Amino acid sequence: MSLISLTSAHRLRSVYRLQRIQGHMMSSKAVSEVLFEKVGNTGVITLNRPKALNAFTLTMIRQIQPQLKKWDKDSETDLVIIKGAGEKAFCAGGDIRAITEARKADDSFTQIFFREEYILNNAIATYKKPFVALIDGITMGGGVGISVHGRFRVATEKTLFAMPETGIGLFPDVGGGYFLPRLKGKLGLFLGLTGFRLKGRDVQRVGLATHFVQSDKIASLEKDLVDLKSPSDSDVVQLLDSYQQQSNLDAEKPFVLQEQTEAIDRLFSAGSMEEIMENLKKDGSAFALKQIETLAKMSPTSLKLTFRQIQDGARMSLQEVLVMEYRLSQACMRGHDFFEGVRAVLIDKDHSPKWKPSTLSEVSEQAIEECFSSLGERDLKL
Repeated sequence: MSLISLTSAHRLRSVYRLQRIQGHMMSSKAVSEVLFEKVGNTGVITLNRPKALNAFTLTMIRQIQPQLKKWDKDSETDLVIIKGAGEKAFCAGGDIRAITEARKADDSFTQIFFREEYILNNAIATYKKPFVALIDGITMGGGVGISVHGRFRVATEKTLFAMPETGIGLFPDVGGGYFLPRLKGKLGLFLGLTGFRLKGRDVQRVGLATHFVQSDKIASLEKDLVDLKSPSDSDVVQLLDSYQQQSNLDAEKPFVLQEQTEAIDRLFSAGSMEEIMENLKKDGSAFALKQIETLAKMSPTSLKLTFRQIQDGARMSLQEVLVMEYRLSQACMRGHDFFEGVRAVLIDKDHSPKWKPSTLSEVSEQAIEECFSSLGERDLKL
């Protein structure tokens, strides 16, 4: 086959891929990936992809952002609630498979997706009216970004929180560099590096949720929130507090990491990722060995990016963190590990990613530094 016909074939494949993606986006719109409802003086957002665990798409971002603006300006909207459809998830993260597919056909998609997602995260963080996220179910990655920055976050016994990005060659984005270092001690760094899962009441205990309410009381809570007349933040707090007081489930259970808290603070206090690994090896406890095993599966580049992201983010505003994370997202899109991670975990499901570089020592400081450098005109503007 000649070079010209090869090029034409490649172009055709790209066109078909884009058509597939656009077709998927159009069909998604037909079934409404997000539902908006005005109940009394409350705006209710329902993420409506239950079969996909309400994974976040560009279409959803583009629908939520203008609706939030509209309600913010509307004198007859006093409160906004966001929740997920179905029994299993609030939102299990961004639609990573779609990002991977789109990237093959059109590089600009990954720039647009991350830019618009982070702008939405910031809009939620700076929202003037009470914003209540009912995180009843799986809440990971992008799902954390559209809830944790809101003023009120209600966890239930079904809540499963995690930032598992280092396992797919990414980093805990959507403002992870802001909220993770603000958790107690080194817990945020530990969660960001290992992807450790917190469940139920523990999500509230560490401060990622503001309240814990039993799942069977959520429908009643939502009704009472809607019935509030021109509520102030303190009115919402009072109602959420009263529901929390009625929710005794798992109250006696100790925090899952209670016995490891001291070890986490000690072992993850380090000046580099290599130093953390050294601390864990020297410690040699069952807990430390388990962390070595977990971290060995993660992308070495992602671990180093995450370590620095969380160190730097501790001293930054959320807006500065999102600008930094946008730079990192684009560096990951230019690299190898994200696409390899998605292949291994979501596409082929062999769970054997071949990271490049494959060891921490091979990831140079210069390579990490470049990921944090300005994109000039293409930098995120908030």
